[in-house]
Amino acid sequence: MAKKDPKPSTRKPGQRRISRSLFVFAFDILIVWLAFFVALWARFDFSIDLIPKVYLETYVFIIPIWCVLTVAVFGLFRLYRSVWTYVSIDEACTMMIAYLVLIVCFIVTKFALDVHMPRSFYAIGIVLAFGMHLGLRFSYRLLRFLLRGARRRNSERAGETENVMVIGGGAAGSIIIRELKNDSHQNKRPVCIIDDNPNKIGKYLYGIPIVGDRNSIVERVAEYNVGTIIFAIPTASAADRKNILNICKDTGAKLRTLPGMYQLANGEVSVSRLKDVELTDLLGREPITIDNNEVFQMITGKTILVTGGGGSIGSELCRQIAAHHPKQLIIFDIYENNAYEIQQELLRKYKNNLNLVTLIGSVRNTHRISSVMMQYKPDIVFHAAAHKHVPLMEESPNEAIKNNVMGTYKTATAAAEAGVKTFVLISTDKAVNPTNLMGASKRICEMIIQMMNRRDTVTNFVAVRFGNVLGSNGSVVPLFKKQIAEGGPVTVTDKNITRFFMTIPEAVSLVLQASQYAKGGEIFVLDMGEPVKIDDLARNLIKLSGYTPDVDIKIEYTGLRPGEKLYEEKLMDEEGMQTTNNKLIFIGKPIEMDDAWFRTKLNELDRDSREDDENIKKYVQEIVPTYKPGSF
Repeated sequence: MAKKDPKPSTRKPGQRRISRSLFVFAFDILIVWLAFFVALWARFDFSIDLIPKVYLETYVFIIPIWCVLTVAVFGLFRLYRSVWTYVSIDEACTMMIAYLVLIVCFIVTKFALDVHMPRSFYAIGIVLAFGMHLGLRFSYRLLRFLLRGARRRNSERAGETENVMVIGGGAAGSIIIRELKNDSHQNKRPVCIIDDNPNKIGKYLYGIPIVGDRNSIVERVAEYNVGTIIFAIPTASAADRKNILNICKDTGAKLRTLPGMYQLANGEVSVSRLKDVELTDLLGREPITIDNNEVFQMITGKTILVTGGGGSIGSELCRQIAAHHPKQLIIFDIYENNAYEIQQELLRKYKNNLNLVTLIGSVRNTHRISSVMMQYKPDIVFHAAAHKHVPLMEESPNEAIKNNVMGTYKTATAAAEAGVKTFVLISTDKAVNPTNLMGASKRICEMIIQMMNRRDTVTNFVAVRFGNVLGSNGSVVPLFKKQIAEGGPVTVTDKNITRFFMTIPEAVSLVLQASQYAKGGEIFVLDMGEPVKIDDLARNLIKLSGYTPDVDIKIEYTGLRPGEKLYEEKLMDEEGMQTTNNKLIFIGKPIEMDDAWFRTKLNELDRDSREDDENIKKYVQEIVPTYKPGSF
C-alpha cells in the first residue's frame, strides 16, 4: 500500500519564524548562565565548595540582568534574523560589535549596581559566552557541511560524482568553485583550476589546487579524470577565449561557460548561469559594436516599420528598436504566429511604454503594403521579409521571384510614394556571383534598391549584405545540434565547403549602423573575419557536446545541393570597397545599369512568375549574367 503524503504543516511562516527565534533566545540565555558560571567555577579551581557564598549570591543576582541585556543587544543588531544556512564572516563581525556594546553594558551595570566579582570572572565569562554564541550560529552550517561531505563521499563511492576543471582562478572562478563545493545536489566536484597567471600556479583556492596554465589543460584533464570543464573568465578577449576553448574541445570533456562579462559586473555569477559552449565562442573575433548614441538619436521619436518582423532578423530588429523609444513601431509579417510571439514579448516587456502596431499582410500584395505605408507614414523601413532557404527556392523559383523580387519592388515603391526617409534592404552574401535562385533573387533586390535610389524621391535606399547567421531559423547550427541530440549522423554537404558566419545581434547591429550611414544607393558589407569550414564547425560542435567525431557521432557527406557553391564572396569585382567609420563595415559602390531596361525586365519577371513559367531561371539569368543555374 502506498504511503500517504505527510500532513502539511498548518503553521504560517511568521509562526515558524517566532518559534525559531524563541528557541535561539532560550539558548542565548542558557549560554550566558553557563559561560559565567564556568568562569566563576574556573576561578576557584573548578570546585564549587571553594566559591565564597557572596560570589554565588552576586552571580544569581546579576546574571538575569545580563541575559536580558544580551537578548536586547542581539535583537538590536538583528542577530535573530540571520539565515543560518548562509551565516558567514559578516555575522561574526556583527557579533563582535554586539559584544563590544555588551561589554559597555556589563561595566555600566557593575558600577551602577555596585557589583563586586573577581576580574577573571568578567574576562573568562565574556570570552566563553562570545565563543559559544558564535558557535551556536555556525553550528547549523557546520552540520550541513558534514552531511554534505558524507553525501558527496557516498556519491563518489557509487560513481555518481563528476570531476570538474575550472578555467580561471579569479572572482568568477572562485564563486563557481564555492557554489560547487557547497551544493551536494550538483553531483559535480571541482578538482583542479587552470590559470595563466604564473604567480597563482601551485596555490589553492577554496582547497582546490591551481595546477597549471592553458598549455597543461589536456594533460590535467587526463590526470584528474575531468568530465566537465567550466570556462570562468568572463573578461577574456575573443582571441583568448577561442584559443583556450580550442584546446578544451580536444579533451573530450563537456564544456560550459559564463555568458559574458556583464554577469560578473551584475553579481550574477553562479552555476545556474552557466551555459553550454556555443560555436559563437569559437569565432575568434570581437563582436561587432555600434555607436549606440548615434542609433539612439536616429530611432528615438521615429515611426519605424519592419517587414518580416517575426523572423530571426526582423524580431531582433524589433527588440533593439523598441529599446530606443521609437514614436511608433510597426511589425508587418505574413506569418501570424511569428508576429504574435514578438508582439507579446514586447508588450510584456514595455507594456504601455511602447506604441506598437502588429499587422498581418504580404509584401506581394501591392494594395496592402501601399495602404500601410500611406496610413502610418514610417520614417524608416527595414525590409526583412523574404524567402531564404536555398534548396526550397530551387524547387519553387517562381515563389522566390514573387516574394523576394516583386515583394521588394512593391514595398520600395510604396515607401517612396509615402515619403519614407530611409529604406534598408536585408540582403545576403549569396547575392554575389550567385549560383542559386535565392541568391540571384536577392541580387535583383539590390539592383532594385539602387535603381529606386536614382529616382527623384526623398527616400534613401540602401542594402545590407551579410553571411550566415548563427542560430537563425533554418541555419546549420540548430540542425547540427538536433542531429547530435538524436545520436547522429551529422550531415555535411561537402568536406571543403566554407561560409562566413555572424551572430544575430551582430547582424542587427550592422543593419542599424547602415541606416545611420545611409546616404542612398550603398550596399553595406560586414567584414566577418575568415570563412569557416562547415566540416570543422560540425566536428567542433560534436566535441563541445562531449563526443568524439566519427566515433560517438558519425559525419556523413551528402554532396552539394542544387544551386549551392563551395564558398561565398562578399563583393563582386566591379563593386570595389570603401571603408566607413566602423572599420568592420564596408560599402560596395553602385553598379551602373540601364534603369529603363531593368524596369521592363522586372515587369516581365512579374508576369512570368505569376504564370509559373518554367523558364523563370533563364529569365533571371538575363538580368543577372553572373548567375549560373546549376553551376555547382
